[in-house]
Amino acid sequence: MRNPGLKILDRYIIRKFLGTYFFSIALIIVIVVVFDWTEKTDDFFELKAPLNAILFQYYANFIPFFINKFSGLFTFIAVIFFTSKMAYQTEITAILSSGVSFRRLMWPYFISSMIIAMLSLGLNLWVIPVTSEKQVAFEAKYLKKRQNVRYDRHIYRQIEPELYAYVRGYSGRDQRASFFALEKYEGNQMVAMLEAAEVRFNPETRHWTAERYITRKFDAMHGEQFEKHTKLDTLINLDATELGRVNELIKTLKIGRLNEFIAQQKIKGSNMIGLLEVERHTRYSYPLATFILTLIGVSLSSRKIRGGMGLHIGVGITLCFTYILFGRFFEEFAKGGVMNPALAVWIPNIIYAVVAVYLYRKAPK
Repeated sequence: MRNPGLKILDRYIIRKFLGTYFFSIALIIVIVVVFDWTEKTDDFFELKAPLNAILFQYYANFIPFFINKFSGLFTFIAVIFFTSKMAYQTEITAILSSGVSFRRLMWPYFISSMIIAMLSLGLNLWVIPVTSEKQVAFEAKYLKKRQNVRYDRHIYRQIEPELYAYVRGYSGRDQRASFFALEKYEGNQMVAMLEAAEVRFNPETRHWTAERYITRKFDAMHGEQFEKHTKLDTLINLDATELGRVNELIKTLKIGRLNEFIAQQKIKGSNMIGLLEVERHTRYSYPLATFILTLIGVSLSSRKIRGGMGLHIGVGITLCFTYILFGRFFEEFAKGGVMNPALAVWIPNIIYAVVAVYLYRKAPK
């Protein structure tokens, strides 16, 4: 017959888990916002940022990013903190002695982890891309160090196989570039080029226009052929959003748009595929890590050891930071094309899943 006290136990652990998690997140958010305000307050006042824009366009959009970025760490800390406390108050021993298996004890932990993981997944796939776009727009307008830095001075993009675009001095504010060039290659040989100065981009028609432009053709027999033209109006497979710094651009794409963007870049033969694939896989792997870190946390902190709760938290934080370090380490290999992006992103989860299973088997039963 099932022990009726289990439902009470489930609610108790879930309440402790989620309560500790959200309290720790809220506490650190207050601290971070205070420090961030102190650092940026001069820019806010000098550039006359409205208070409602600071609160609702900047900080309201900054908070979801921060919650998600440190969700795994605070999940880990929350689990270790209240589970260690239960262990040193002999609550874990009492629960196991009553006939509840360690496996059954894990259920409320995994229910709590699922709630946090689903929150993190929703933030990753749909919410943070929207909030990041608004945050970047605010920073570009009201923070000095962010003004006029969203676009590199020299931008070189592959837009089709053997067709490249070069853009210099692009300004997102007025959709204008000081210089624009299209380069056509056959193998390693450039065969044609189009050049124009003072080029404008129309975001509605996606056309690039200029008052004057020149074309060059390169032929082994006839040499270079040079022609001048007026009224450039051309549609090419290059959107102005692709000119932004790639790390900023992909953070503002919802998962559906990100998938479309990756497909477009694959058709173009872009060299950004590794970076884009890393971003896509990270959005899924990070929420899943919540379950792995929870299992490690419970397995570590459910027994009494010399050193008490402090040692549990110290070991736990060390493991958590090594997980983050491994993730960043393998991501760089993937972005550089050395490793498959999917493998690079998921390796830390695989390694720590093995560690979690080992610790689970060694946990008190």
